[in-house]
Amino acid sequence: MASPRQSEMTNKLLSILPEKDYAGIATDLEYVDLARGTMLARAGQPIDHIYFLTSGIGSIIATTPEGNRAEAGIFGFDGYVPTSAVASAEDSPHDVIVQLSSQAYRVTYDRFRAFMDDNRNFAKVMIRSIEAFSVQLTYTAISNAIHDVTERLARWLLMCHDRVPGNEIGLTHEFISLMLAVRRPSVTTSLHILEGNGFIRSERGNIIIRNRAAMEEFAHDAYGKPEAEYRRLMKDLF
Repeated sequence: MASPRQSEMTNKLLSILPEKDYAGIATDLEYVDLARGTMLARAGQPIDHIYFLTSGIGSIIATTPEGNRAEAGIFGFDGYVPTSAVASAEDSPHDVIVQLSSQAYRVTYDRFRAFMDDNRNFAKVMIRSIEAFSVQLTYTAISNAIHDVTERLARWLLMCHDRVPGNEIGLTHEFISLMLAVRRPSVTTSLHILEGNGFIRSERGNIIIRNRAAMEEFAHDAYGKPEAEYRRLMKDLF
């Protein structure tokens, strides 16, 4: 298959590389379709490939020693996974799973590390991405500590909306409960509140964003800072 053209590349990180640097990695990119539920990495297992999503959404899932699981971070066309590869870690510390059916380009772990070591501009973009992602993780921890479930759900839906085309997000109550680490009845109640306020319409396995601006206002300080930091870090890199 021919190398993907940079002008058509929808992954943010690959699209902003200088043309010469992009050309260096393009020949090593392999296109893949990723069904919902696909595991991109498993906790404690070697990292085989690094994935650059061009559509869809994935999640970093943290698991406690007793087996409790919750989403630690969300990613889409704005980043890459597993992020630990940037530090030369050969094993993934977390599960990385596709949340919504996705498309991506992937590169082998060895080639990714070679580009990190040999290409300054590539390394700069990847490191900036990690910094932005760390801010997201920090605010997830803050939100889990101080915001109620409905505000957390509003934040999470806004983050998903940032990463999908249109206003429909194919999500089940069961999956949302895992992502927020709350019981399903709590998700149902919070969805009813958001729907009653006119922010969304909730259907079976599908959520439609109806009034994003109002939902952002409702989310208060649960949403916005990591998104602004990502834009700042990725602005005028070259």
